[in-house]
Amino acid sequence: MELGGALTIFLGICVSCLLLISAWKRMHKEGKLPPGPTPLPFIGNLLQMKTSEPFKSFLALRDKYGPVFTIYLGPRRVVVLCGHETVKEALVDQAEEFSGRGELASIDRNFNGFGVAFANGERWRQLRRFSLTTLRNFGMGKRSIEERIQEEAQYLLEEFRKTNGLPFDPTFFLSRTVSNVISSVVFGSRFDYEDKTFLALLRMINASFFEMSTPWAQLYDMYSCIMKHLPGRHNRIYYLIEDLKDFVAEKVKVNQATLDPNSPRDFIDCFLIQMEKEKENPSSEFNIKNLVLTTLNLFFAGTETVSSTLRYGIVFLMKHPEVEEKVHQEIDQVIGHNRIPATEDRMNMPYTDAVIHEIQRLTDIVPLGVPHTVIRDTQFRGYLLPKGTNVFPLLGSVLRDPKYFSNPEKFNPGHFLDEKGRFKKNDAFVPFSSGKRICLGEAMARMELFLYFTTILQSFSLKSLVPAKDIDISPKLSGFGNIPPVYELCLVPR
Repeated sequence: MELGGALTIFLGICVSCLLLISAWKRMHKEGKLPPGPTPLPFIGNLLQMKTSEPFKSFLALRDKYGPVFTIYLGPRRVVVLCGHETVKEALVDQAEEFSGRGELASIDRNFNGFGVAFANGERWRQLRRFSLTTLRNFGMGKRSIEERIQEEAQYLLEEFRKTNGLPFDPTFFLSRTVSNVISSVVFGSRFDYEDKTFLALLRMINASFFEMSTPWAQLYDMYSCIMKHLPGRHNRIYYLIEDLKDFVAEKVKVNQATLDPNSPRDFIDCFLIQMEKEKENPSSEFNIKNLVLTTLNLFFAGTETVSSTLRYGIVFLMKHPEVEEKVHQEIDQVIGHNRIPATEDRMNMPYTDAVIHEIQRLTDIVPLGVPHTVIRDTQFRGYLLPKGTNVFPLLGSVLRDPKYFSNPEKFNPGHFLDEKGRFKKNDAFVPFSSGKRICLGEAMARMELFLYFTTILQSFSLKSLVPAKDIDISPKLSGFGNIPPVYELCLVPR
């Protein structure tokens, strides 16, 4: 009996060793990869990573191995790109090779390669081309995107006035107003601020972005083959996004029942019309699944990224009241107090424009970048990246590249101003990424940030509840995204 038990243990050890050796060989058999720390079977380089601070962990490895290195996140092999020149060389100079969407296992099970943000190949090309054209057309329609933003900004001011100068948390004030802009485009109408369904949706979006940035999500992305079978918090994001999908699917059904092909009301209508046009085309990607998930991509990204940047921007301005004061002065000189800010004002407001750029730079909403993959065997800086290799273009390392920003960790609008105080472009300003996968909503987001900041600061001064020197600007959580700190403030009418 004892001999049999020992034999079983011995055989188990032998099988485990063979599996580990096989995995090791699989990890090293292809390509001439960039250098990196030696991985251990199964756990990879987990010992070199802090799942609570992945961006900082990557920067530490960059300091040791250079701007291009290979790391194993569990059994998953990733090539990491750091700094403006490296990321530009990949995403712009070799844009086609690096145009694939990489794995993001924590939400891949919701999307399964459908929807414009997570699609690849011909599906991605069809959906991106259509989405860009449709968003552009809405910008030139009877009610331009600018008019929608201006209208929502005025609704926001009404809500802010109701606070009567008392302390409040701006999180859902800002997410409601920003979400209504993209809602008017994709769903054809805005929501009332007190709509319970709307508030529930915003809480789900907010919670989803938070969950995507937790250590649990990092672990799921490393070990999805195991963790998808286990109970626990790592499953929360799946159910949140499924609920959001259900909401969008119901909106699609309503549009299908009331569609007038001669008068499209929103993005969903335009997609349904395209579906009908291509119903005989066997290679068409215009189907209900792609409609629901592309609409969700636009709704989610159009809500969370801009509202998070606004929340963070308010913190930076309270931390630096001298900057806020200069913005007030420029608003008074260029816009005054009697008319609504307009996009065309930006060219006459270099300091305000520089402040907004600096807010975006330091907010660094998605520091790791959304994963890419190379779509074919790719030569890059003397290395050979095999087809399908996942790539992390660290946008945060570009936005803090000391070659392009004199004091990258410091909030300084001067990073975007020349010696005469004129606005100065900076090639390393890539909060929307770059190349073929650059954010679909960049133009809309830039317009929103300018109009919201100027509208708010035209009417109010920001009052912190603590001295400026005591304001903590560190993110509440840093993972896939940088989650703004939670805070309260008072708004003082000007």
